[in-house]
Amino acid sequence: MNIGKTGQILLADIGGTNARFALIRSEFGQGDLSNVDQTGPIDYVKVADFPTVREAIADVLARRSGGEPPQRAVLAVAGPVTNNRCVMTNSPWVIDGNELQPALGFESVHVLNDFEVVAWSLPALQLADLIPLGGGDGLPGEPLLVVGPGTGFGVSCLVERHGARLAVVTEAGHATLPAENEREERVIACLRRRLGHVSIERGALSGSGLQNLYEALAEVDGAQVPHREAAAITKAALEGSCSVSRAALEMFCAILGSVAGNLAVTFGARGGVYVAGGIVPRFPEFLLASAFRARFEAKGRFQDYLRNIPTRLVIKPDASFVGLKMFADSNPN
Repeated sequence: MNIGKTGQILLADIGGTNARFALIRSEFGQGDLSNVDQTGPIDYVKVADFPTVREAIADVLARRSGGEPPQRAVLAVAGPVTNNRCVMTNSPWVIDGNELQPALGFESVHVLNDFEVVAWSLPALQLADLIPLGGGDGLPGEPLLVVGPGTGFGVSCLVERHGARLAVVTEAGHATLPAENEREERVIACLRRRLGHVSIERGALSGSGLQNLYEALAEVDGAQVPHREAAAITKAALEGSCSVSRAALEMFCAILGSVAGNLAVTFGARGGVYVAGGIVPRFPEFLLASAFRARFEAKGRFQDYLRNIPTRLVIKPDASFVGLKMFADSNPN
């Protein structure tokens, strides 16, 4: 067990448009989840209001003046992290932990990918934070996998060995989209003519992926449909007002099950597979009634292996702060 340093820690969840900041006190050891869900007040900042992340953090800390200044910072960012640094895709901010640490007087600054942070949250999530999607109870100590369709398709795996945890960040969303039947083969062939390489993310499991499925299904079926963005496709599917939209959402859920099952056997994620991201929590009942779980288990001779792995939908809106706290506690330096 690692005992974290006592003191204030700045936590941040930084996206392209908005950033959220909170202060916590770390004084409990790894594995103690009793207060992991207590973050206190959260400051919301519009990224466009500050030219740099340094100025945004300084403003937040100035508004919190009078209390104990934070000794460390753990920042989740919506983008790839290399050498503790992220160049944001949809904003001018560059989050460089090695520059922020001396500039703001922190003892340390950790910059993490946002899906890495979601993986860190998984051991601390409670029953109320999850909707079960089938399977057994999972095996203690085995890898936990999280997948998430949203703007892109995030995948991360939390591995525990010899009392230490490690979150493995991947670019699995850019792997080639698989087909499980002839209809999906026709859809992917259509997308290949449009896109060239058809990735999991671009071909299906993201907002733009759902739109691509919708348009490809209309072409395959010879249907005339209006242009729709992902939110409108989902709305029409749930209302039952557009058969192509419903078919697209059904295929989305089925492919999500297949891809999640593929990743489960790839990582040996016998602790459980979690679905997060901004899309699927909008239609849990539709997902439960879909082919998601059947396709998750449909791995031939490994069907029994998959049958015992639980799948769960993460519905907790601030799971990132739980993950940030878990990481801070497990990494006291």
